[in-house]
Amino acid sequence: DETWWGGILPARHPDDRAGAHTVWSAFAPDTTYFGPGNDVMINFRVRDLDAMLAQLRAAGCAVDDRVERSDFGAFGWVTDPEGRRIELWQPPSQD
Repeated sequence: DETWWGGILPARHPDDRAGAHTVWSAFAPDTTYFGPGNDVMINFRVRDLDAMLAQLRAAGCAVDDRVERSDFGAFGWVTDPEGRRIELWQPPSQD
């Protein structure tokens, strides 16, 4: 079944471009996207992903080496002390 379960909320921040939105999305129960032992993941929007990842590394955080860049923006991940994976998202440039 390819049904998508989630919600789309209009963005309300002054820095957001027209049509920007926040998404809440449910994943399949057997997903491996969140990492081992996790059933949820929080995604934070950041202005400069590379700078944020460097700052987290400098603070000793467990930062994933992989960064994903696509038409949807840039994504990076960090794991908190309790083992939860957190996704950081830099939206695509508005140029």
